[in-house]
Amino acid sequence: MARMRTVDAAVLILEKEGATQAFGLPGAAINPFYSAMRAHGGIKHVLARHVEAASHMAEGYTRAAAGNIGVCIGTSGPAGTDMITGLYSAGADSIPILCITGQAPVAKLHKEDFQAVDIASIAAPVSKWAVTVLEPAQVPGTFQKAFRLMREGRPGPVLIDLPIDVQLAEIEFDIETYEPLEVHRPAATRAQAVKAIELLNSAQRPLIVAGGGIVNADAAALLVEFAELTGVPVVPTLMGWGTIPDDHALHAGMVGLQTSHRYGNATLLESDFVLGIGNRWANRHTGGVETYTKDRTFVHVDIEPTQIGRVFAPDYGITSDAGAALRVFVEVAREIDVAGRLPDRSVWAEQCRNRKQVGLRKTHFDDMPIKPQRVYEEMNKAFGPEVRYVSTIGLSQIQAAQLLHVYRPRHWINAGQAGPLGWTVPAAIGVATADPDATVVALSGDYDFQFLIEELAVGAQFNIPYIHVVVNNSYLGLIRQAQRAFDMDYYVQLAFDNINSPELAGYGVDHVKVAEGLGCKAIRVFDPAWIGSALDEAKKLVTEFRVPVIVEIILERVTNVSMGLEIDNIVEFEELAQSAADVPTATAQLD
Repeated sequence: MARMRTVDAAVLILEKEGATQAFGLPGAAINPFYSAMRAHGGIKHVLARHVEAASHMAEGYTRAAAGNIGVCIGTSGPAGTDMITGLYSAGADSIPILCITGQAPVAKLHKEDFQAVDIASIAAPVSKWAVTVLEPAQVPGTFQKAFRLMREGRPGPVLIDLPIDVQLAEIEFDIETYEPLEVHRPAATRAQAVKAIELLNSAQRPLIVAGGGIVNADAAALLVEFAELTGVPVVPTLMGWGTIPDDHALHAGMVGLQTSHRYGNATLLESDFVLGIGNRWANRHTGGVETYTKDRTFVHVDIEPTQIGRVFAPDYGITSDAGAALRVFVEVAREIDVAGRLPDRSVWAEQCRNRKQVGLRKTHFDDMPIKPQRVYEEMNKAFGPEVRYVSTIGLSQIQAAQLLHVYRPRHWINAGQAGPLGWTVPAAIGVATADPDATVVALSGDYDFQFLIEELAVGAQFNIPYIHVVVNNSYLGLIRQAQRAFDMDYYVQLAFDNINSPELAGYGVDHVKVAEGLGCKAIRVFDPAWIGSALDEAKKLVTEFRVPVIVEIILERVTNVSMGLEIDNIVEFEELAQSAADVPTATAQLD
């Protein structure tokens, strides 16, 4: 047995558990932990400029690859409280991250010591577990339990708070015999699979709704295999986007009030059976539950038992990891297929494909100022199927989900439920840290971009390259559109005459100058004809300089994006495509 400080034991455990990438900010109460990282050298670290950003970097890192667990580090006081939004965002989307905070000494926790705060109580509602460790000997077991909890059941974040005297205390610890705790994930039984597929086989127009649980389970290949075996079309949710390629013959489009396709909603409304796997029936997906569920049978598979029936009662529920369920579904479906009892779904699948050719939203506009639809068309042209998109919230994200194309799991990385502004820059840095050779393309409106814009300096300092497309209408566009219901346009305008940048003609903040001041490269586009060449130039710059490259596109001030309150009543504000020339990058063409 070796005698060592608790922080040395903790760092060795991180290495053995495979959590070897941290993002954070040193401070007095966490310096012992940093000294252990320095001494052992197995944990890579990126210095954030804001601790909320460090938590979002950890999120991006986790979301980028199966098995990743990002770590964010800071003090308990302002750093820990800054991390709360990251914990909320990660927990809402079932993303495991580990927050480690340095606390005041145990004896002073009740004495209002400098930067002492009960961070465990603050973090508890948005974490799977939040704990302040009061006994040094409990540190190894606490970290061991944390990793099991982050991975087990519905994944999620954990916060471990370490008083400084606990960090410095010495304990006996043997890393050589340390082993991660066994992780239990519920698995569908054969009988449950038989029942679910019997219900599917009795339907005439079935669909599969593929949620983020399939991404978490690294089970996209199994989903596609099951869909192809049964011939059942697939509707990915926003969190499940990429589990089946957009151009796959059985991709039926996305459903919802905002991030959806006209053909996806139409197909859902035509269906008579829905098999949901690893999804939450989120309200932006379903809209009114009565409309969504009317005249349909539902089977719901989810790893979290209490998720089944939370939004509406399915006809049959299965508690299971998505990958485990799909494995047994494939096995049973194969046997039924060999026996010649799988229904022929070709007519229904063809009807779903035909819907993808009609009612498409127009993207090819030559207007100036630029219409946002043209931006996504040019992005489809500029970036191939391997691109990794990162975004959070706003009209930019909603319209991107309507018009961009994704072909791989974990290639649309999005803060789905929480949607915090400012998430995109640090999350993209986390993704690019996890996959430094990938083409990582972030997408923000101007307000999201400004929230944590200082993190661009992190990308410049540590040579973390990615491309950031900023669509600038100098407005809080989504809130402005929502305010139409109140007949107002109130405190949502960001425009002003910038005395230092008259060339912006009233668009306010000069993002190009700010980005360049933070050590990045930046391009501004006013003309739609320049978008493609600007994106090509950005690809060259990101390769040459290995820093974030911003492409700011000046849009028309007001754009109302397609959305509604029910999936059968989505309001379209622009003309629909009339020919292939109107929508040249669609996966299914009109002509």
